Amino acid sequence: MLTARRASRRQARPVLSVARALVRLPKKLTRAVLWVGLLALTACSPQPVNSPYPEQQLSENVLYTAFSQRSPKYLDPASSYSTDETPFTYSIYEPLYGYHYLKRPYELIPRTAVDIATPLYFDANDQPLPPDAPGEAIAYSVYNISLQSGIRFQPHPAFARDTDGSYLYWPLSADGLKDRYAVTDFEVTATRELTAHDYVYAIRRLASPRVVSPAFGVLSSHIVGLTDYAARLKQADAALKAEQGDGAWLDLRAHGFDGVKALDDRTLQIRVKGKYPQFKYWLAMTFTAPVPWEADRFYHQPGMAQHNLSLNTWPVGTGPYMLVESIQNRRHVMARNPNFRGEPYPCEGTPKDKKSGLLADCGQMTPFIDRIEFSLEKESVPLMGKFLQGYYDIPEADGGNYGVAMRVAASDSAEKAALYADHGLQLLASTEAQITYLGFNWLDPVVGQGDTPEQQEKNRKLRQAISIAFDWEQFISIFLNDQGEVAYGPVPPGIAGYEGLPQGLNHQVYRWEDGRAVRRSLDEARRLLAEAGYPDGRHVDTGEPLVLYFDSSAGMGSNATLDWMRRQLKALNIELEIRATDYNRFQDKMRQGTAQMFMWGWVADYPDAENFLFLLYGGNAKAKTGGENASNYQNPRYDALFRQMRFLDDGPEKDRLVQEMIKIAQEDMPWMFGFYPMSGGAYQAWVANAKPTQMVRNTLQYLKLEPHTRADRVAQWNRPVWWPLWLGLLVLALGVWPAWRVLKRREQATALGDPK
Repeated sequence: MLTARRASRRQARPVLSVARALVRLPKKLTRAVLWVGLLALTACSPQPVNSPYPEQQLSENVLYTAFSQRSPKYLDPASSYSTDETPFTYSIYEPLYGYHYLKRPYELIPRTAVDIATPLYFDANDQPLPPDAPGEAIAYSVYNISLQSGIRFQPHPAFARDTDGSYLYWPLSADGLKDRYAVTDFEVTATRELTAHDYVYAIRRLASPRVVSPAFGVLSSHIVGLTDYAARLKQADAALKAEQGDGAWLDLRAHGFDGVKALDDRTLQIRVKGKYPQFKYWLAMTFTAPVPWEADRFYHQPGMAQHNLSLNTWPVGTGPYMLVESIQNRRHVMARNPNFRGEPYPCEGTPKDKKSGLLADCGQMTPFIDRIEFSLEKESVPLMGKFLQGYYDIPEADGGNYGVAMRVAASDSAEKAALYADHGLQLLASTEAQITYLGFNWLDPVVGQGDTPEQQEKNRKLRQAISIAFDWEQFISIFLNDQGEVAYGPVPPGIAGYEGLPQGLNHQVYRWEDGRAVRRSLDEARRLLAEAGYPDGRHVDTGEPLVLYFDSSAGMGSNATLDWMRRQLKALNIELEIRATDYNRFQDKMRQGTAQMFMWGWVADYPDAENFLFLLYGGNAKAKTGGENASNYQNPRYDALFRQMRFLDDGPEKDRLVQEMIKIAQEDMPWMFGFYPMSGGAYQAWVANAKPTQMVRNTLQYLKLEPHTRADRVAQWNRPVWWPLWLGLLVLALGVWPAWRVLKRREQATALGDPK
């Protein structure tokens, strides 16, 4: 009993302590404490308390998204080549050309150019040639590209002038950069009109010894004189540094070459070696986007690099957006470029686009969104958490995997599927212009071409049998969760020359039955295997089992994937051994042509069938030339058609040759064509005009928001639960009130002289 009483007293002590403290408070202070408690209760607003944004900002026309790992490293158009940089570079810079947002196959359209220029052709004696001249007769092509008038650069301090016409921020004094770490720290900005000279300057920068550009190697092999120009620039730069020091600015206006020049302010001329119809696609990349010489000079001033001021961090363009805030590895903000002329939203697309409402904004001026805010998220879990709470409109602007991943998650979990449906999330996917294939080395005596006509036919039947046995539909279902499309040839959807079913069916592996593609049976594969000289998977002469080898680098394919491959061949009683090595050794095998079977892939540089068919051109054989023909495939007819096709402009004749080349590749089977991967985006219900693609990069200007819908949904999804707080305060009050009354009586009794 004594122990119980002591325990009871101990439990009561905290309550009595609180009550005693309240009693000792002055009356005014006691009232204040009570009022604070009441205010705390009344302050329990239904509005979210976990919002990362200021109140009312969710109702503004601002798109919120994230970036992961780090800030974009290169925003200089000459250097930028990473996917995470493209939401910025293609929104800020404007190449001459771009791609239609909705049309498939992809269609090249002008951006700053008046139209898509038709090249003029000349022979080695500078004599003009007709448009239908043979490609071999053309010494060089001339592109005269007309620019639209009235296009202006974004406001920038590099253009600012003083009242006397001199540049305000050139040259800057020693303390001119004090407390200036962003272009917004410069009080005065200005602009000027875009001219052809800005494109000339940009292409000259590709050859500058002070700029590292991943595009220089390719473009120097096509633009007349660019290689020699780079060598001359290197000499000029060395002489300048010797005379004026390392800090001297290399003014590229003083160093030109005939391959690229401005005929006038509105006409750019580019000379290209021979005939190269695909050159136009390079003019849709930001490598050739305009760079004003004023910006190049502005950022070259002493101290700029130390203050993180450069084209890599503060780009200067004519596009729909401009960078207005940049905190490295934390936050970046783009806002409307007030000088952007506006571009109408497209009025044409695919039949599916019309059904899904993607043509509803036909003709309206873009961009639709005022600001785009990018915030760093180092981990995917909090990123997706904020997306599901509505605080991100899209997870990442360049993320082509979120839509696919969430579709997979929804298919695996009914709970997630219900959550996504309740939120109205748009989980969109599209088949991309890329391919993953399993290649046969054409130099290998077993699965390759073969050294005699008889052996060639046997090897072809072996490749056909293996191709039938490999069930790529099953692979896509198991390993890609159906987020891929079976490939019937080397050219993917969205590329001119691709043929859908049934025209594009690979008849060596499939039959067309009841309106669908049906994989040929294993019995057919076994028959072909026997005709190839391996009945029941054993050599017809020696009886030894047929063993094939899959070469890979360590980590290239999971154990589950490799086990699946073994099972496919085991159905034909063929053994598969895995020869896994480190990446460098694997690359050596590929360069030397000693691998037998391998997995490879290709992502389109531009939407032209040539960019895929060249992967099978004999002149690009990796073992002989170091080219991208990893299978070392050679077929005289295919090679002749390729040499003819690569000179052709888009049209029926080119399409005919493309189809013939695809048929040859299907019959020879240097590849198991594998699959075309899918990518996709995840978008909130209030985001309109979303169409995921990895080819069109300036997509942000076409997106549209319903900010008030967002604000309502966020408030609904993040409504705070206050009743536990109210309950806790009530319990505290009920516990304190009796003790407070007892202590109050004691104090009154003491005041009257009662010792009790």
